Amino acid sequence: MRRFACIVEGYGEVPSVPGLLRRISTELFSTTVEILHPIRIPKAKLLRPGELEKAIELAARKVGPDDAVLVLLDADDHCPAELGPQLLHRARAVRADRRIRVVLAKTEYEAWFIAAAPSVAGHRGLDPGLMRPPDPEAIHGAKEWLRDRCTQGANYREAVDQAALTAVFDLQMARSADSFDKLCRDFRELLSEKSQES
Repeated sequence: MRRFACIVEGYGEVPSVPGLLRRISTELFSTTVEILHPIRIPKAKLLRPGELEKAIELAARKVGPDDAVLVLLDADDHCPAELGPQLLHRARAVRADRRIRVVLAKTEYEAWFIAAAPSVAGHRGLDPGLMRPPDPEAIHGAKEWLRDRCTQGANYREAVDQAALTAVFDLQMARSADSFDKLCRDFRELLSEKSQES
């Protein structure tokens, strides 16, 4: 069974990302993987010289050459197509002997829930009639977008609601968001790549 070491930035991603990757593995690719407890480091720190490299080294020591390292961050105001390759280059320069991918959610992880809005409608206090907007990844403030669409008395709280929504949102519907589709494609590549040491 292939193991994944993940580097994430937020408290909400620590319980959410393992569940998400297990769902992608079983529901989209009919396989099983072991997801190690994520390494959480704030993005602002990871962007500093030497910090991503330390995190990659730590993650690489947790997995073998047949396993994988996944860095999953929110793009926020960065362009994923620019920052992602920069971070991947830095990561591979440290551990070229490991399978590594970097995925930046545009603009936030929660944009993936918005891309699959009908499938999370009625969950965790969200409006039962929740509809998908035309371009979920163009929304700056996806967490706030969800909060604004909670029923009276409810409120989206990343630390507790992110993992719960991760367990129910429609993966295929969410693939309409380019950054989520990239995560799925990168995950499939990590599953299929052969070890460089083979």
